[in-house]
Amino acid sequence: MSDSTSLPIAFAPPPWTLKATLYSFLIYVTPQEALELSENQFIYAPLEAKSSGAEDKFLGGLATVQIFRYSESPAGPYDELLIVPGKFEYDFDVEGKGTEKRTNLRVSRIYVSQEKTCWNGRKNWNIPKHLAHFKFQDLPNGATKISVYPLELDTAGIESRIPALPFFSAIYKDTPYFPSFPSSTETAKYFGLDLNLVQPPLPEGKGALGELPGTGQWCKLLPVITSPKISIGWWDMKSGDAHQEDSLLEREGNEATSAGFENWWPGIGRWRFGMKMEDATILFGVPETWERKNGTHTE
Repeated sequence: MSDSTSLPIAFAPPPWTLKATLYSFLIYVTPQEALELSENQFIYAPLEAKSSGAEDKFLGGLATVQIFRYSESPAGPYDELLIVPGKFEYDFDVEGKGTEKRTNLRVSRIYVSQEKTCWNGRKNWNIPKHLAHFKFQDLPNGATKISVYPLELDTAGIESRIPALPFFSAIYKDTPYFPSFPSSTETAKYFGLDLNLVQPPLPEGKGALGELPGTGQWCKLLPVITSPKISIGWWDMKSGDAHQEDSLLEREGNEATSAGFENWWPGIGRWRFGMKMEDATILFGVPETWERKNGTHTE
């Protein structure tokens, strides 16, 4: 996490082109699991869990968890953990046709290591970024241990305190059985996959560096990730220091609840296939935006 500063955060408008190493894995979320995740408030950070966007129905489906180590961006280098838990259903007002239900993927929870990308990510695309402390540890067997500690509220109600326990902690290791290969998320359209993100307006929060602005419009965008070297590996989700009583699962009143989950994501097993994308280029374009009016949305 970057050192604090009293200087205002500079606006870096889209489009953005970024360079990074990316670790990721997929999860399939059933409708019942989607209901359970919604009930324990896992899919949103506490600030967004109280927003109007959290009222949209979470449907589940194919989810992804991604950890980025950005070496280049308009906001400078930073680390990032993001969760796209699946699809959400929302109302959309179509001119001349009335309101219809639409479904799209959504980044519902995301943490970054510095305030510049936090502020700009929220302002540019409604990406609900919050600050966190990141730890990357190279292990003797060639694996990488990744732990993420999102900032908690201090006694003044400001996100500024590093917790003792991580929200996310897992180990990734490449497997030698698969050769590396190039690919791009642009190929998803050939398999009938819609990777567009639709992000609701964000509430304003209290950050120590003024990094939590609110927004008033909806945003739709299609990020593109391309890498010349993708390797397949294993994730070990039970690395010893993640805890089910993490403060981010607290309900109102700061009362921690233990749901008895084995790993950081409720209900998933210890081992999971994943991938590592090296020398990746990420494109975040200018989003399509629209206003919410009287509970509906108009372009």
